[in-house]
Amino acid sequence: MEKIILTAEGKKELENRLNVLKNELIPQVVQRIKVAREQGDLSENAEYTSARDEQAKLEGEKQDIENKLKFGEVIATSKKDYIEVGTKLKYLDMEENEEYEYTIVGTAEADLAKGKISNESPLGQVLMGKKAGDVCTVNAPKGGSYQIKVIEILG
Repeated sequence: MEKIILTAEGKKELENRLNVLKNELIPQVVQRIKVAREQGDLSENAEYTSARDEQAKLEGEKQDIENKLKFGEVIATSKKDYIEVGTKLKYLDMEENEEYEYTIVGTAEADLAKGKISNESPLGQVLMGKKAGDVCTVNAPKGGSYQIKVIEILG
């Protein structure tokens, strides 16, 4: 299996989610299955089918998290003057004249809505190793490119 890069924060989030899955969500759905079985004919029991589908989804998520934790490598982060996995930064999109703030993380933790971009994404790849003041060109996945300027390394 390919090496999975995690920040300490990302590892803790995965461990917390795994705990919730094992101790709350999966036992709840197992109880729902038990109750639905007691209702009789399973072939026409929508609650039973729904609970089984949910159980499969939760078990898949549990297995995915366990693999990420098993094969994950927590990277040590410290305040440096260049960007690496775990670095929080602010940059300016020179075309839009908009500032953005992101944290560079491994692919397993990437979540754009939470301001976390993968080190393997086009933007993440370009930012790796850059310093405040550096201007770089990002090749967009759907074609074209744009320039950004690293404004500040926040941590």
